[in-house]
Amino acid sequence: MLSIDLQFARGDFLLTARGQFAAGVTGICGASGSGKSTLLALLAGLLRPQVGRLRFGNTALVDTATKQFTPAWRRHFALVFQDGLLFPHLSVHDNLLYGFRRLRAADRLLTLETVLQLLEIGPLQARRPAQLSGGERQRVALGRALLYSPRLLLLDEPLSSLDDRLKQQILPFLKRIKDVTNIPMIYVTHARAEVDYLADRVLFMEAGRLIA
Repeated sequence: MLSIDLQFARGDFLLTARGQFAAGVTGICGASGSGKSTLLALLAGLLRPQVGRLRFGNTALVDTATKQFTPAWRRHFALVFQDGLLFPHLSVHDNLLYGFRRLRAADRLLTLETVLQLLEIGPLQARRPAQLSGGERQRVALGRALLYSPRLLLLDEPLSSLDDRLKQQILPFLKRIKDVTNIPMIYVTHARAEVDYLADRVLFMEAGRLIA
């Protein structure tokens, strides 16, 4: 599904990552500063590696030998950060539909109603992000990402800013997303318990190196 062989250097930090990511949920664990978020940024197209290749299915997205680099907006991946990054001036309804409205009808995998039911956020649609709890904001961010119908869902420590009570609320929604949508996910976290609950396989980042 996703094949990578990448090197990225910034200052004294060097990231080297090689491997293949199958369908389902791949968890990536590691301490803060180990390179987990940098790896996701490389996969999303927010950073450009100095050396390497990245393929999704039969399509080459990055190949530094031939100077090929597919920008983020053409990869059709979705990236969810730990704080959601909702648009504060838009309602929940308009946040959810932000990417959805930019898709052709034939490319939409999920409907708004499906996502509202999946994440139990229907009653929140008229609110603004400032009126939401932390757990509600993360569910809306997940809903917005799903309605973009991504080929790959990248989750960058999506629960790290939440307390344990909210984490226990959100994890079942992530499990439900996995079971219902079949969208492949890469889930980055420093909390092993989260990937033990959710992931089909777990990799580790240590000092910039991706290891099994």
